[in-house]
Amino acid sequence: MQINDLEAQITDHEAHISSDLPFREWLYAWLLNPNIEGNYQKTIDRWIAILIVANLFALMFEQVPAIHELYSTWFHYFDVASVVIFSIEYLLRFYLFRVLIPAYKAFSIANKGRTFRQRVHALVFPSAYGGDLHHLYDSFIVVWVVISVLAVILESVQGVHYLLNMEFLILDAIAVSIFTFEYCLRMYCCVEEPGYKKAVTGRLKMAKSTSSIIDLLAIAPFFLEVFLHHLIDLRFMRVFRLLRLLKLTRYTGATQSLMKVIAREWPVMAASAFIMLLLVVMTASLGYLFEHEAQPEKFENIPQSIYWAVITLASVGYGDISPVTPAGRAMTIVLALIGIGIFAIPAALLSSAFSDQLKSDREALVNKLFEMLSDGNIDEEEALYIKTEAKRLHLSDEEVKLLIEKAKRERELMDDVSVLPLHKIAANTDHTIEHYKHLLGQVRQLSLLTDQEKFQSAVENSERLTETDKKLWTLIALQQSSSK
Repeated sequence: MQINDLEAQITDHEAHISSDLPFREWLYAWLLNPNIEGNYQKTIDRWIAILIVANLFALMFEQVPAIHELYSTWFHYFDVASVVIFSIEYLLRFYLFRVLIPAYKAFSIANKGRTFRQRVHALVFPSAYGGDLHHLYDSFIVVWVVISVLAVILESVQGVHYLLNMEFLILDAIAVSIFTFEYCLRMYCCVEEPGYKKAVTGRLKMAKSTSSIIDLLAIAPFFLEVFLHHLIDLRFMRVFRLLRLLKLTRYTGATQSLMKVIAREWPVMAASAFIMLLLVVMTASLGYLFEHEAQPEKFENIPQSIYWAVITLASVGYGDISPVTPAGRAMTIVLALIGIGIFAIPAALLSSAFSDQLKSDREALVNKLFEMLSDGNIDEEEALYIKTEAKRLHLSDEEVKLLIEKAKRERELMDDVSVLPLHKIAANTDHTIEHYKHLLGQVRQLSLLTDQEKFQSAVENSERLTETDKKLWTLIALQQSSSK
């Protein structure tokens, strides 16, 4: 692939589908194929998702007699239309479904001759052997995370829970089964990952990782309630099912970048947190000192005053607890102004560091583009890498074009050695040789254009050149005269 076609390939979103395809393949390519940009797949999925959400709202409003009795006909027509649309979609997908089978075939070919555990690893963990089947597996887990969290949220609505209590229990059992199976698969094949090679210690190391702890917390409330409900009431642990949302951090590049930022800036953030903690304790102590006698029910002790201190320093000020003494009010004014600056430090640190991380990632992409452009060609794998990274970094088409232009300019500057600083030339042996040849050529031109007698006379009457410099000039001049 030529470099000039790179921008067109990366930023081209128009579907190129041959009309010579069989009707089923042509229809699938236009309506349901997620790998073809510019078709109607995303639009169809978007409207189906909107219709699903609308059905959920309709289900809730139907339970309100005042609304259902007034618009019962409209609810009936909406149900009929939804069933028709979902039936058509199901028939289309049943007729056109060509995603899972090709992905499985490609996965089988890529993993031919590998062990069962290696195949499981390719399915569960990102690797060169996973292919589209690994992405489908990740999408399946993400969908079930979203479904289970939505179920937990809707379960807290008393009317919905009364009507769908059994459905919620079945849905939660299915979700836990899926997440448990995923957790077991990860523990089984993690020894194929670098750094987790040993059978026992490798799995223990994986079990202690943050992502594995999150996976365990996602299923723990269900099993604890099932096996220990006769000993202690553990229904309060159901709210911890919302921790399943944290499983999505494994599948988002932005979260990974944020984790890198927090790890890099942790010492500064820890110091900032210490200062805030110190300020909160001092504020609570002063509030107790000044307001305890005036408001003993609100400033009963220092721990109770900590709530007021945090609300004041964070500049929230709910108003449920406020000082009434002149000294307390004066202190509140000063501390509120201080809190604006102190509590803003972590946010400023995170935003600045996150911006630097994104800039660093983009520079890494530019360097990768620079390497890709070195041979003058971009193959299909490199073009796919550029698209993937651009999507991960949330780069628009215009930004990708600017990065490509920047890489091209740097590539051109690298080809023109004469404009590079000496330390960069010296870092590359080939550039050093080319620059040396260029300088020698300039010396030869000087020896041809200058008056040799005057030059020799000026050199003899001054000490501006060393003996080595004189010998080198004489040698070059002799070569030039002999070549004539």
